[in-house]
Amino acid sequence: MTTPSDTDGGPAGMSRRQLLRHTAWFGAAVVLTVSGGEVISHLGTPPATAIAADPHALRFVQISDSHLGFHGPANTDVTGSFSRAIDQVNSLGFRPDFVMHTGDLTHLSTPAQFDQVAQMLRGLRTGAVFTVPGEHDSVDDHGQKYRAKFRAGSHGDGWYSFDVKGVHVIALVNTLALEKLGHLGTDQLDFVRNDVAGLSSDTPIVVFSHIPLFAMYPTWGWGTDDATQALSYLRRFSSVTCLNGHVHQLFTKTDGNVTFYSATTTAYPLPHPGVGPGPIPVTLPAGQLGAALGIRDVTYQPGQHALAIRDRQLTGRKPT
Repeated sequence: MTTPSDTDGGPAGMSRRQLLRHTAWFGAAVVLTVSGGEVISHLGTPPATAIAADPHALRFVQISDSHLGFHGPANTDVTGSFSRAIDQVNSLGFRPDFVMHTGDLTHLSTPAQFDQVAQMLRGLRTGAVFTVPGEHDSVDDHGQKYRAKFRAGSHGDGWYSFDVKGVHVIALVNTLALEKLGHLGTDQLDFVRNDVAGLSSDTPIVVFSHIPLFAMYPTWGWGTDDATQALSYLRRFSSVTCLNGHVHQLFTKTDGNVTFYSATTTAYPLPHPGVGPGPIPVTLPAGQLGAALGIRDVTYQPGQHALAIRDRQLTGRKPT
């Protein structure tokens, strides 16, 4: 297998050595602090100000890669693990302003699988539920069934944006024109440019996509070929956070004012970049699967210039 070059920012992306320097694997909260236009992340416990009961705080949850319809030894009950993830969201102790599913809702994009996901998502106790598609949600129709079920009325092939509690949220689609890497395309790039043109540079920006918006590991298709252009429209903002799925594991990278966070999955783990022949579902020893699955909750408090991100494992008893 070809190994990427050992230079950041090159066409091959990061080497495994560089990747591990940027990586925060499971087991700790990641705190993102924005100060003076610089984004600084560190591992640890979120500050009390980030998790205090504040009616003005924005709280949301990211779930990803439920893969309903998957059958294999890596997880023999993806419906059950997705149900546990929903129960965990409902047991957080607060009602999220919204929940975002960052793609691969289904495994084969069949009508029955989309119906099942939609029904299960209705069980979330939250202000709203949003989604972006993964490549598994458009295996045979360029995402038409997905959009009809989840994103009717959105722009183009399903991208959109909204504002909530002072934060501007952009949901992007980079899974519909895959050759190897993710791809946004001219229409979506124009949407991003126009969407943020009138925003003040101190507006916090949160971007959701399925495939990472940086060259995490291009050898496996873990990157988006035209993301640099999209991100160029966001460089003037003091706080930009990009949250993605697809890679089924936690990863953190900071590039100037932009911080990237890859999420884990509710279905099955994938190998770390460069380990083995490719991104093939990993079967863990008995009892270890729950520690590789999880959800993410995020808190942003206006005026505190802090965004706290906590990743939670699907371990322990199923909440009641």
